[in-house]
Amino acid sequence: MENFDLKEELKKLPDKPGVYLMHDAEDHIIYVGKAVVLKNRVRQYFQKRDDRTPKIERMIAQIAWFEYIVTDSETEALVLECNLIKEYHPKYNTMLMDDKTYPFVRVTVDEAFPRIMFARRLKHDKARYYGPFVNAGAVREAIRLIQKLYKIRTCGRKLPEEIGRERPCLDRHIGLCDAPCAGAVSEEAYAQQLAAALRFLDGNYQEVEDVVEQKMLAASEELDFEAAAGYRELLFGVRKLRESQKITETGEADRDIIALAQDEREVLAQVFFVRGGKLIGRDHFRVKAAEGDDMPQILSDLLKQFYSGTPFIPGEILLQEMPAEAESIEQWLRVKTGHKVSLVSAKRGKKHKLLELAEENARLLLSQNKEKVKRQEARTVGAQKELADTLGLPVVTRIEAYDISNISGFMSVGSMVVFENGKPKPNDYRKFRIQSVEGPNDYASLAEVLTRRFSHGLEEQKMMRENSLDEKYGKFTAFPDLILMDGGKGQVNVAEEVLDELGLDIPVCGMVKDDRHRTRGLYRNGVELPIDTHSEMFHLITRVQDEAHRFAIEYHRSLRSKGQVHSVLDDIEGIGPSRRRALMRTFGNIDDMRAATYAQLLAIPEMNRPAARTVYAFFHDGEIPEDPDD
Repeated sequence: MENFDLKEELKKLPDKPGVYLMHDAEDHIIYVGKAVVLKNRVRQYFQKRDDRTPKIERMIAQIAWFEYIVTDSETEALVLECNLIKEYHPKYNTMLMDDKTYPFVRVTVDEAFPRIMFARRLKHDKARYYGPFVNAGAVREAIRLIQKLYKIRTCGRKLPEEIGRERPCLDRHIGLCDAPCAGAVSEEAYAQQLAAALRFLDGNYQEVEDVVEQKMLAASEELDFEAAAGYRELLFGVRKLRESQKITETGEADRDIIALAQDEREVLAQVFFVRGGKLIGRDHFRVKAAEGDDMPQILSDLLKQFYSGTPFIPGEILLQEMPAEAESIEQWLRVKTGHKVSLVSAKRGKKHKLLELAEENARLLLSQNKEKVKRQEARTVGAQKELADTLGLPVVTRIEAYDISNISGFMSVGSMVVFENGKPKPNDYRKFRIQSVEGPNDYASLAEVLTRRFSHGLEEQKMMRENSLDEKYGKFTAFPDLILMDGGKGQVNVAEEVLDELGLDIPVCGMVKDDRHRTRGLYRNGVELPIDTHSEMFHLITRVQDEAHRFAIEYHRSLRSKGQVHSVLDDIEGIGPSRRRALMRTFGNIDDMRAATYAQLLAIPEMNRPAARTVYAFFHDGEIPEDPDD
């Protein structure tokens, strides 16, 4: 920031709580912190002290200017600090790398015929929530099980107002709902079914097991083996769900147990979720810890970020050590939840054993992650280095590959895929419809695609320079370290001719095929280089090649599909361009259009009754649908 006078700005700091943001010379926010008294906290950074960590020293050396935001309380400052860290990802703040949410089972108990649904957020409404659960798949499985056992609806119809207005949906016909929408079950009987379902959600599995087992045995005695098999599957589902709820020996409290494991590269947090005395699941998070941060500071940053986005916060959080700012965090959690939340560091007893278990799991996961990272690096960065060495290039960070797709020259398209650091970068993929080439001429089509791609790139680079803009905002600005062609000498020559005409010096490499169309070597500078087909480099080249094929074929298929839809709809007499566009927008393809009901067609705003009848009749051999209001 120009004209920033450090001494003068330090004098202006208020004697109030708030948040401060440190900026570097390029105006990047490198650190966000909170303070009970801004004047005291910020001044400390610019005073000579012997107890500073190397991390703080490096950060201070990069501070060009700072700003601050005053709040009414320390708790408000803590909330604002969390939000700003999530928004700006400052270099010197500890960051929680995984932004996860946990699902709930939502029961709309305020309705006459309540529904049971999957929910990602805990809303402040009149519904009853169960959870949060760690495994979203288990939540959906539990909801399906409840449907099979108790026939609780999941639809969005407003009942009892809409009873009898429409026919029951498919759930009624496959035995998952008793169809209150059709008046097939009374409100009292439905309430009894719901009460049993809620007991099931509360963990009363034995009652369900007994009922299902009795029905299974009765069906078996009556030689109804199909029904018995169905009840047996239900019984297995209930027992599987029960087994996932492991009982702990720590009472009936709700608590989270958090432990860290750390090595020279990474910090991993393991969290156990205990609800009602039951360990309902666990999860882990990668943490990007700033260099020099100790465990109390890492735990402090972790707690603030994790619980700022978690809808359910238990009354107790077990930790290996007490975090920095423990009292402030407890106060913030108390305000956030409306109940007391205690941070506890247990050094002995059952709670300590649970912490040891969480820590052991964290260490195991950290070890597994290290091996996974090594394998991933070998497949990506290692493979790119191997490719660079084979081709005699200093570095290969960004690879671009191109492919042409057509059917006998019809509707030719080109694709451009990008790999950076050995991984696909889909945001940089580009599609091209061939404009200047007629017929099946892949070389000419390839020349057009490359010319358009790099001409656009040169124009964008010029515009960025003239307007002092960041090049990352251009669609074609970034140029590759290597262009990888699917063919051999022919395709490489085409690419090199285009680059020469544009004055660009970008390495081009081709993939030489054997008689079975398998890559046997690389073509570069007029020489075929052998390649180990078992190497990570070969696997990387194959992935790039396959991705270019897939992207081109999918684009061509989508255009063919749209063309087919257009041609078919043109044959429907009386359906003009506006309604054809509406049909395409609603259904997207012919198969879905053919399967649509008369009611679905009529629901399209551009459709009236005669038009909907016409479309329906066209796809159903002239059959005229009945109008429900006739």
